[in-house]
Amino acid sequence: MWEEKDSRLVRSFTFGDFSEAFAFMTRVALIAEKHNHHPNWSNSWNKVDISLSTHDAGDIVTDKDRELAEAINGLLS
Repeated sequence: MWEEKDSRLVRSFTFGDFSEAFAFMTRVALIAEKHNHHPNWSNSWNKVDISLSTHDAGDIVTDKDRELAEAINGLLS
C-alpha cells in the first residue's frame, strides 16, 4: 500500500525478476505520460521504489499524486 511519508506518497514493489520489474516500470512510464505527472523512482534487480509528490505545488502530496498512485495500483490487478 501507498504510505504518505515526508510529504510524498511512497511504495515499494517486488517482482519475480528484473524483467518483470522493468516491464512494470515501462507500464508506469506510459501511465505517467498520460497523466503528465512523473514519479521519482529507483530500481534494483526485482524491486521498484516509487515516490510521488507535486513539484509545482511545493513538493507536497496532491490529488495528482493520489490519482497517479491509483492508476499504478490498477496495473497490479
